[in-house]
Amino acid sequence: MRVGNFLSKERLVNSLKSLGKLRVKVRHSSVLTFSVLVLILFVAFTIRLFPLRWEVALGAEPVQLHLSEFDPYFQFRFTEYIVKNGFISWAWPTQWRDFYRWYPSGINVAKTGFPGLPLTAAFLYSIISSLGVNVSLMDFCTIFPAIMGMLASLVIYFLGKDIGGKSVGLFAALFLALSPSYIQRTQVGFFDDETVGIPAFLIFIFLFLRAIEEDRPLSSSMKYALASGAALGYFCSAWGAAYYAIGVTVLFVFLSVLLKRYTPRLLLSYSLTFGFGLYVTAWVPKLTPTYLTTSAILPVAGVFALLCLCEVFRAVTSIKWRTVFIVVFLAVLVGGFFVLSQFGYMRGMAGKFISVLNPLARAGSPLIESVAEHRISAWGSMYYDMGIGIIFFVASFFFILRDLNDKNLFLLILGLTSLYFACSMVRLLLLMAPVFSLLASVGITGILKPFIALLKEPPRITVKKKHGLQPVGKEFSGAAVFLIFLILLTNFAFPTPRVYTQASSPATIITDSLPVPPNELGELKHPHPWLQMSNWMRSNLKATTVVCSWWDYGYWLTIMGNVTSLADNATVNRTQIENVGFIFMANETQALEMLKRYNAEYILVFTTFYTYGEWFGSGDEGKWSWMAKISGKAYGRFLNESLIDIESGWTDDEPFAVYNETLASAKRWPLQWTDRGENSTLFKLMSYGKHIWCVDANVPDPNEKDYRTPVYFEEAYFAGLEVTFEHYPVGREVGIVPLVCLYKINYPSE
Repeated sequence: MRVGNFLSKERLVNSLKSLGKLRVKVRHSSVLTFSVLVLILFVAFTIRLFPLRWEVALGAEPVQLHLSEFDPYFQFRFTEYIVKNGFISWAWPTQWRDFYRWYPSGINVAKTGFPGLPLTAAFLYSIISSLGVNVSLMDFCTIFPAIMGMLASLVIYFLGKDIGGKSVGLFAALFLALSPSYIQRTQVGFFDDETVGIPAFLIFIFLFLRAIEEDRPLSSSMKYALASGAALGYFCSAWGAAYYAIGVTVLFVFLSVLLKRYTPRLLLSYSLTFGFGLYVTAWVPKLTPTYLTTSAILPVAGVFALLCLCEVFRAVTSIKWRTVFIVVFLAVLVGGFFVLSQFGYMRGMAGKFISVLNPLARAGSPLIESVAEHRISAWGSMYYDMGIGIIFFVASFFFILRDLNDKNLFLLILGLTSLYFACSMVRLLLLMAPVFSLLASVGITGILKPFIALLKEPPRITVKKKHGLQPVGKEFSGAAVFLIFLILLTNFAFPTPRVYTQASSPATIITDSLPVPPNELGELKHPHPWLQMSNWMRSNLKATTVVCSWWDYGYWLTIMGNVTSLADNATVNRTQIENVGFIFMANETQALEMLKRYNAEYILVFTTFYTYGEWFGSGDEGKWSWMAKISGKAYGRFLNESLIDIESGWTDDEPFAVYNETLASAKRWPLQWTDRGENSTLFKLMSYGKHIWCVDANVPDPNEKDYRTPVYFEEAYFAGLEVTFEHYPVGREVGIVPLVCLYKINYPSE
């Protein structure tokens, strides 16, 4: 027994000695790569926190973080509902219909909202709450985009590493971390679909490209294909831009077949990826199985059939049978599409997706065209976003075409298609950001590679020849590397406003929806009219109180003001948006007839003007033309409903104002309202509020002769009356006044 104990102790001592002799070997290059990557992720996260400096508290309330723009407030409301009621409560046993939006019919959130972001945020919030972290859901949702922006930089590192090595991965992570368009959509407060959409997009590409690698074991390819299918299903459930990921993958596989690169591995990976991914997608309540029959998804089935035909050709060598299979394939393909279209099973894409493919299609839809981010990109905006790095983006195509393997072919398709879509719609500069980061990184490393190789060569002793080419000295390689370093430094650091301005922009509601650069914000000690209005509504109105406003502000009214709105940025009911536009552009009597239909109790307008009383253009005084154009599309319907007659109707914005070139050349407000415009409900509500501010501030109103006191609308609360030129200065004793005017509707007794 003692001998056994002695042997056990001896073995234990020997094991500890051998363990002490072990040394973990870590390569210096790995340490350097890890350190640089951590630094990039740190920069990616911290730069997205810059807007926190503008957060404010009203009165004695503690500082609360705010979401930016409009859509993030709906995403917060969706997340809040899940946290309070359970992860499937919005879809089962009954689908959640939110009656505080789009009154009176409400809105079926399960059918109109992508659940990917709210479910992800609710899941993570539940985890940190169970760990005892005391943070409000609003604060968590505000910080969440910055975390996901950092995660995307990490994912693109691994994707770039697979495509071109560690250097490509690090450069791609750096480019994405400092991309102005991506910073805008992932800075604190921008809690929208893109925050999870871009990481899902990159993960899907990363996994799919690994799945089709020929030198990978079959079991490994199957795992990566299923994982890429799961990423695709999640992407589809989170963002409508999943159409793009599906489209470029289908195009890649189709071109691979045309280039005679078909392999059984491609068929297996494609089948598992799209089979599992679209199966998951079909269970999303917003999409349902009908998503599989849309015109954008059906090509998936067509390319799958083509892959099957290629596999048959591998087994069948007879020309006769190959001809038979081709005929059968074409007959089934054409017949299937014909049957689906004739019996109404083939669905088209939403108008905004069609307008991406064909930008000219937006001209016939003022509702789509009215959204600033749906407009065609100017070359200036593209250069502002990409900077001088566009040189490397262009150069990358040379290196890709020189070695057109599967990964480079996929990257080539991504580059060309994302460039087209970014030119088509300014919002899609966001979708191009990760693609640009990858391609620019390939371009940089491709250019640097020969110079780096030359610098690494050992010194050579050469005899000077009288004739012939002399070898290039290392000093020239060093100069080239230094020049590229200066270009990158210029791109990221000089001028600093290119990235800094985008990163430090405060939440929209804090700047009262004014386009004021951060360097002109001062300490933001202005009265914050929109926050004041939200607080007043929460304190003085009921949640069931119906407030009419233009659809831009619907989310703010419902989520921040806790009242019921008629329309918001979901734009799910074109008819109701037309009706709201009619309310504002019609005269008071006509507007009341429409307001009665909705039992509206209050009506709200937002106007901006200079402190000397002239319109500025960031409020409804700059949006009225879209109200007129959108409501003008329903001219026939309003005529049939006897809301207007032929003389008082309109089809566009021309009857309400005329453009004055003399005023425009003098850099003044260029629009002059006509009698029809001055008699519109919107003009009366805006001009009366502006007149009240001018009276209180003892400032002459240049439009005093045009202002008219509303007959059926009385002042309930005006937020911003205390604003002076010092709060939003644009010059010496000249500033901008944002005024949010809420009116009580006084219906005439019948």
